[in-house]
Amino acid sequence: MIAPADRPRPSASAEDAGADPVARVLAAHGGRRQRLVQILREVQAHTHWLPRDVLARVAAGLGLTPAVVEGVAGFYRFFHLKPVGRHHLLWSDNVTDRFGGSRELAGELCRRLGVAPGQVSADGLVSVDFASCTGMADQGPALLVDQHQVLTRMDAERVAQLADLILARVPVAQWPADWQRVDDNVQRAGPLLGSPALTGAALRATLARGSEATLAELRASDLRGRGGAGYGTAAKWEAALRAPLPPGGGRFVVCNADEGEPGTFKDRVLLARRAHTLFEGMTVAARVLGARQGFLYLRGEYRYLLEALEAVLARRRAAGLLGGRILGVAGFDFDIEIHVGAGAYVCGEESALLESLEGRRGTPRIRPPYPVEQGYLGQPTVVNNVETLCAAALVALHGAAWWRREGGPGGSGTRLHSVSGDVERPGVYEFPLGCTVQQVLDAAGARHTQAVQVGGPSGRCVAPHEFGRAIGLAPDELHTAGAFTVFDDSRDMFEVARGYSRFFAHESCGFCTPCRVGTELIVRRMDKLADGFGSAFDARELRELEALLHGATHCGLGSTATNPLRDTLERFPAAYRRRLQQPHFVPAFDLDAELAPARRATGRDDEGAHLARIG
Repeated sequence: MIAPADRPRPSASAEDAGADPVARVLAAHGGRRQRLVQILREVQAHTHWLPRDVLARVAAGLGLTPAVVEGVAGFYRFFHLKPVGRHHLLWSDNVTDRFGGSRELAGELCRRLGVAPGQVSADGLVSVDFASCTGMADQGPALLVDQHQVLTRMDAERVAQLADLILARVPVAQWPADWQRVDDNVQRAGPLLGSPALTGAALRATLARGSEATLAELRASDLRGRGGAGYGTAAKWEAALRAPLPPGGGRFVVCNADEGEPGTFKDRVLLARRAHTLFEGMTVAARVLGARQGFLYLRGEYRYLLEALEAVLARRRAAGLLGGRILGVAGFDFDIEIHVGAGAYVCGEESALLESLEGRRGTPRIRPPYPVEQGYLGQPTVVNNVETLCAAALVALHGAAWWRREGGPGGSGTRLHSVSGDVERPGVYEFPLGCTVQQVLDAAGARHTQAVQVGGPSGRCVAPHEFGRAIGLAPDELHTAGAFTVFDDSRDMFEVARGYSRFFAHESCGFCTPCRVGTELIVRRMDKLADGFGSAFDARELRELEALLHGATHCGLGSTATNPLRDTLERFPAAYRRRLQQPHFVPAFDLDAELAPARRATGRDDEGAHLARIG
């Protein structure tokens, strides 16, 4: 049953919607409240930013207040409540992009365009800023153009040409095609990346085996979620099956393709190479669960993949693999919609993703209830990531015993690793579960490695004495969401941790005070050390902040925000000691300068009004 706020509202007439992008987009989405994020994204593609009169019209079309719509728009990084340029360029600020000179390249681009970072050019043509990560760590420096196209492998020559093209008003479609080339960089393939795309074989095997037997096979395979938590896939599906349905309700299958962890790009490669297998896995899940509707939540930075993914869905519908009566089976009805995110790291958390899917701010929910009990629109929902659903399709086709044989000492099956940083061969590597850090380093051609960030900033930073540790799911193994960032002995691990601290402060959803304020306090403290004002007091403060965030935040993402700080303090103390040279506490700002407004207000400028002149 659809809640009143989610019922389709009367759509605009063809005459009303013809030349008006707001009316046209509202009509295309049937005035449905849960489509709000998609509506704002599509409207902004026409208007370039979202002024209040546009937000008010969207609100009226959905039966919402302007405050609600503006609150949603203000949550996402890719929605603009202030003007941006007709070309809005976002440089990736991931650590590997910075190593490649992205900051310097961005400065040169701004110089050539005559615009300051974060500002709009006087003629409104262009603005330049930074995004946390674009999912291109293996081929950066990278940047996004209008949150649509992605440019890879930028260098000084390309920056000069890019500035000339923009100033000459050359359309993006006429820019060099090679700039927009995204390589898959598959360096080591196993069953996930080496098997042919599935176009019905897994569905036929599921129908022949039966839903209960397929679920039993999935359970026997011990397939666990590949998003980082490692929860049993069969256990999640079974929980959704046990959950009571509301009157007139149903179950949903959601693919989490919001691959936002900096340094992770494995799902990008699966989306580009194995979209059929992904959609087949979702359809297998639908058959087991009795679901009729599925959603692919696509990371906003991967907007360039949308048309290709929609084309795959269209081909599957034409082949009878999606839609009504799949493979001619009465009652087997299931289809998939793609929703594109709008730049919010926190939406990688499944409950925040569901909030966004419902057209709301992506604030993580309090759990329980869990999504398998009350998920999308309050109904049982299974949320799995891209790699997990591709693996589920292969298990449905080949069986549990086959999947277990593909594994290693760390468990059944394989894992994909997004390897970037100081290696000769960056890209995606598929290894049996339980491979060691050293095995990945050797395969990627790493030399003189001093640290590896396993699992992205929210994962673990390991030093050389730990390179023999296995990457798996056991308590003593390294858990990972797929990122594997390598730092050789030329890198400053303090600066690595400092960059990650900025990422978390930038991406905090702002819901809870410990995360919203704590991440910002850590950035300020790290900046203070970088500026030469560090003392033993600051080291104690950093450790206290790290302990606070680990135990007091609303969601798991907030509690992992200080992992890079904790790990580098423990494993690379020298990087901090050389910045803690002050014998006593030193403020990070000029106290006398802070009193300047008070002096102006009182009309004083004598010696007694200046701290530096007292005593």
